[in-house]
Amino acid sequence: MTKITVFTDHDGRYLGFTCLGHAGYADAGEDIVCAGISALVITTVNALEALTAEVFDTEADVPGEIAVRFRSPAGHDADLLMKSLVLGLQGIQTTYGDEFIVLEFREV
Repeated sequence: MTKITVFTDHDGRYLGFTCLGHAGYADAGEDIVCAGISALVITTVNALEALTAEVFDTEADVPGEIAVRFRSPAGHDADLLMKSLVLGLQGIQTTYGDEFIVLEFREV
């Protein structure tokens, strides 16, 4: 199962996210759930870097794990990209179920 935790502040502003694990829908290399999650996450990270002025840190030291932390709450463009990420992940979760993807939100 892939677990994604989205971090927000008390005002609901995005502070970052973590993504950990393999969905387990199919064998590695054939897992469409894992591929979909990976495409959304990596595209979001790349878009944050290429299309916004947002300052953030990324850690991806362990295979199957990535963490993104904004140095301050997400601005307008980063907020929109995060909303897009969440929308896509919710769609995968609705289609394939909690057995393969868990999306949670945590106020920090």
